[in-house]
Amino acid sequence: MKTLLKLAGPFVTLAAGFAGAKVVELVWTKVTGARPPRPGDTEANVKSSLRQVLAFAMVSAAVGAAIEVLTGHGTRFAISRLGQDADES
Repeated sequence: MKTLLKLAGPFVTLAAGFAGAKVVELVWTKVTGARPPRPGDTEANVKSSLRQVLAFAMVSAAVGAAIEVLTGHGTRFAISRLGQDADES
């Protein structure tokens, strides 16, 4: 079971990162009223100022880093907790 958790950790991180990115985009759109700047979206990029682009990049990076740290801690906690339960049995 411990190995399964170790293998699932990266997938949990990816899923949480994907969900976090969608939440950031949704909140950005609700707050600013404009689509977030993204590579390949020339219309959104043309309408965005440098300040908006930098703000979106900083918010996205902060949320991504927080998700990575929290999922890493959660996975390690689950693995250690599972190890303790196996030792007690």
